This record gives sequence, C-alpha cells and structure tokens, in this order.
Amino acid sequence: QLVESGGGSVEVGGSLRLSCVASGITYDKPCMGWFRQVPGKERERVATYGGYERISYAGSAEGRFTITRDKDNLYLQMDSLRPSDTAMYYCAVRLNSGCPIRPSDFSEWGQGTQVTVS
Repeated sequence: QLVESGGGSVEVGGSLRLSCVASGITYDKPCMGWFRQVPGKERERVATYGGYERISYAGSAEGRFTITRDKDNLYLQMDSLRPSDTAMYYCAVRLNSGCPIRPSDFSEWGQGTQVTVS
C-alpha cells in the first residue's frame, strides 16, 4: 500500500514536499517513482529512484525537483514551482527488476495528492 501526502496549493515559485509512505512491500530494494497526471493527458514520469540509488528525472523536473528515499518511503522536494506543474501526483512501485520510466512498468500505485500552482 502506498499513501501520498504533502500536496496543496502554492504560488508560482513556491515549494512543496511530497511524501509517500509504503507498507507491505515484499520486493527487496524496489524501484520507486513519482508520476503526475493532468485530466485528459497521459500519466508522465517525474522522477524515479532505483533500489541501488539510481536516480532519474524527467527534463521538466531536472534542477527543480529532488527525489529522496528512506527505505521504502519516498519523497519529492519541489522548488521553483510553475503553473505547468499543476497535476495529481502519484507514488508508484515496481515489483520487478530494473527501474524503467514508463508508468505501465509500475504495478503498485497510491491514490495521489493534488498539487496546484497559481
């Protein structure tokens, strides 16, 4: 089970820190990631954190967002937020080897937390 928190409304240029608390994950050092989705558009990767500290960011997040991890809990520090960052943000886990970037490669998802930047 994955539970996200930390979303909210913030002004342009502001910051938010998202948290994802995981429970019941039996796969050792799984790949975890943050994804986001805007209504009417496909879900897209924001950042992923592999089991051996392999980190990858989408271009839109590079230099502004920081993904961190504590065991199976995942965090996303978001700075210099833009209106284009407005979306529902989801935490996901992949219960298999590798750390890909496609949402379809992740099997476990949280319910999401809304981020609104205006």
